[in-house]
This record gives sequence, C-alpha cells and structure tokens, in this order.
Amino acid sequence: MTSLISLTVASVLIINIFLAIALIFLERRDPAATWAWLLVLFFIPILGFIIYLLLGRRLRKKHLFRWEGQSKIGIEKLIDYQMAAIEKGSFEFRNPETKYYDDMIFMHLRNNHAVLTQDNAIEIFDDGKEKFEKLLKDMEQAKDHIHVQYYIFRLDDLGQRIVDVLIRKAKQGVKVRVLYDDIGSRGVRKKDFNELLAHGGEVGVFFPSILPLINPRLNYRNHRKIVIVDGRIGYIGGFNVGDEYLGLSQKFGYWRDTHLRIEGSAVHPLQTRFILDWTQASEAHEIQYADRYFPVIPQKGDVAVQIVSSGPDSEWEQIKDGYLKMIYQARDYIYIQTPYFIPDASFIDAVRIACLSGVDVRIMIPNKPDHMFVYWATYSNVGKLLKAGARVYIYEKGFLHTKQIVVDDRVSTVGTANIDMRSFKLNFEVNAFIYDKSDSHRLAELFEKDMLDSSELTYEMYLQRTNMIKIKESISRLISPIL
Repeated sequence: MTSLISLTVASVLIINIFLAIALIFLERRDPAATWAWLLVLFFIPILGFIIYLLLGRRLRKKHLFRWEGQSKIGIEKLIDYQMAAIEKGSFEFRNPETKYYDDMIFMHLRNNHAVLTQDNAIEIFDDGKEKFEKLLKDMEQAKDHIHVQYYIFRLDDLGQRIVDVLIRKAKQGVKVRVLYDDIGSRGVRKKDFNELLAHGGEVGVFFPSILPLINPRLNYRNHRKIVIVDGRIGYIGGFNVGDEYLGLSQKFGYWRDTHLRIEGSAVHPLQTRFILDWTQASEAHEIQYADRYFPVIPQKGDVAVQIVSSGPDSEWEQIKDGYLKMIYQARDYIYIQTPYFIPDASFIDAVRIACLSGVDVRIMIPNKPDHMFVYWATYSNVGKLLKAGARVYIYEKGFLHTKQIVVDDRVSTVGTANIDMRSFKLNFEVNAFIYDKSDSHRLAELFEKDMLDSSELTYEMYLQRTNMIKIKESISRLISPIL
C-alpha cells in the first residue's frame, strides 16, 4: 500500500514537471499566467492537474471560424479601400468629429477587419425590462429571419416568452436560429427547444459538452450577446436572457446593464459575426450566403460605428487594444463601468498615466460580487489607481454588469467584454465602438446618473481597509492571471 502511494505521488510530481516544461517552453504564455499556473500545479498537485485540464489548455485556432459566403459580401475590398483612403487622407468622414479618431479606426480595420459604417441610428437601453420589451416587439414584426445569440439563455419566464415568440414566427415561415453557449446556459439542452425545431427553427450550441455535465472547455466560452432581425435591426450589449436581468433576482436585486439597438449598416457586421459563430457551432446547418441576410438598409442616422470582435482565436487582443487607444487619446475625462476590473499591467499603466496627466478618470464597479476572488482582485486594482488620482464609485442600487467606456463626449464603446484577462484573452467577445458626440454624451449621462446610486471609495478609505480584506486581495491578486 505504501509503495502504491509513493508511486502515485511520484507520478503526479513527474506529470507536474512535464506540465511545467510545457507551460514555460512550449505554450509561451504570458509570464504572469505562467507563474500562476505553476503555483497551482505545485501547491495543489492532484487537484491542480485537474484544474489545468479544465481551464489551462490552449485552444486550437486553425479554421475555427470559416464561412464561404464572406467573400461575396465584399468585405475585403471595402476594408482595403477604407484603409487606403485613410492613409491618403482622402477618406470622407460624414461627421468631421470622427476624423479625430482616424488612427483608431485604421487600427480596427487593420487589426480586426472592422468596417466603419456611418449611417447608423442607435437606441441605448440601461434597463432590462425596456430592452426586452423592445426586442420582443421587433421579433414579433420580423418578416424574414431572426438570429439570436446569447452566452446565457435561461428558460425561465423571460426565456420562455422569447421562445414562444420565436415558435410563433417560425410557424409563420420566418427563419429562426438560436445559438447559446453550453457553459453559460448550463441546464439548457437542445431538446428544450423541440417545439421550435418541429416548426423549422434551428438551434446551435457553442463548444458543447462531450458528456452530460462534463465540458473540458471551461475556458474559451462564447460570451457574445447578439440579435439580428431581418438583417436590418441589430442588438449588442451586456444583457443575457434570464429573469435576473429584469431585476427579479433576490441575490442581485436591480440589474444595471447597457445594451444597444442599432439600425443601419453596422447591422451587417453583426450579421457576419453571428453567421461565423453559427457555422462553427452548427456545421450541419451552415448558412449559405443570400441577399436576404444583407439587405440594402435606408439611412437611419449619421452615427459612425465599428463592430469589433476578439477571442482566443485571434493573435491580438483587439477589444483591449481599442480600450487602450481610447484611454491614451483622452484629454478631458474617461468614464469606465465594468463588473470586473482585473486588467493586465498595460491597462493599469494606461489609466494611471491618464490620471497623472490630469484626465478626470472615474471607474465604477459593483458592490454585490458574483465571484468572490474576482471581486477582491477588482478591489485591489482600483486601489492602485486611487493613489494616482482616479475616482472610484461602488454601485449600490443592485448589480452593475455594464461594460462601457466613454471618453471626452466623443468616443464610446458598449459590448460584452469585461476589463479582465478572461474577456481580453479567453472568451469570444464583441463590442460596438461609437464615434459620435451625441450618443457618447448620452452614455456619459447614464454614468453620472449611476453616480447618484453609488458611494465613492476614496484613497483614505481604501488605506483603512481591514487586514482580512488585505489577505483576500493578496490571494486574489496572486491568482488573477487565471481568473
């Protein structure tokens, strides 16, 4: 028995050594993440090995998102044209204010193939009830197709209302597709949509479990929330589908989030993103290119928008790069709202430099944590910036889930990406970058309204935190690269 235990211990140590070699020499991870994994492997050998299998393995990127119809949209030619025109200084910006960010627009074109559209009208929602009532109304009026994609899709009262509308539209001949993430929507199965499937609807699952309740891809989840109706109306933002997003959860109370309803050519990049994700998840029902998915859209407004995606399939961290570019170009103010604030050193440095340069930096985080370690890592990071002059607000009305940055009343972004390593590197995300004074100002006003429901955390208050909080911060900070 003793020899068996010794053999087991020796085997675990050997496996740990090989994993450590792979981490250091083969996978070429970020140094902070490498050290965090080494600590996990050597301090909790057996459990650490299991955690690594579930969370630590890298994603094979080759041919992850493919769609043959992409070439028919003419995206490549449009991107080449926009990049060349910006370089030559001949690009026609309908709003002269947009030109101030031509280098940022060029970066997204080059880095993410994010076409700039300038004919959009945007409706901003900061309340779940209003957002979903509008969404249900738009779906009821659909004539051709409805594409629905959510990280979390619960079949509670709200989820069932949405499914009932989708079934009704499918019976009318509207093509309905629903895509959900297997981990985010745990507990939901394809068979739960049997009535929708029976009437011609289709359902896709992103990175499904190999066995019930066993999914080796706990990382690399599709965190996007997109809806497209008839290729003319698009939704993007932070709200998932569930009663808690209507403020009906006893744990979280009121749910503060931000979502956009877009009419205009920016709906086409949203449609492309959905189709790419759908094709990956449901190869048996691949969407073929058709004009119906990319109709000509009459001009609805004059707001300039780029739809930017990022994920572990990308070489670069496109959304994070956009965040950093906004911060470095700020002159007057930066308003940041996020449920999790666990960025890397480059982001912390960018915000700190902005503070020291006299920019009015305000960061808002929730008071009600949904993940303990994540919350205390967030608390530790904002504490670093208080000393540099940032103002930090703790949202008290309920749970703050919005992912939003506004700079100088000129540029803003709303989407699915949190300010943490998981959103920057591990999850598949999508954000709208908005180059418009009016909409950016409206988002800034929402931030200022939320300040009335927040308490300010000052540097003096932070220094007075208890020893227990300091211990929680230290532990959370140590493992933050893999949170």
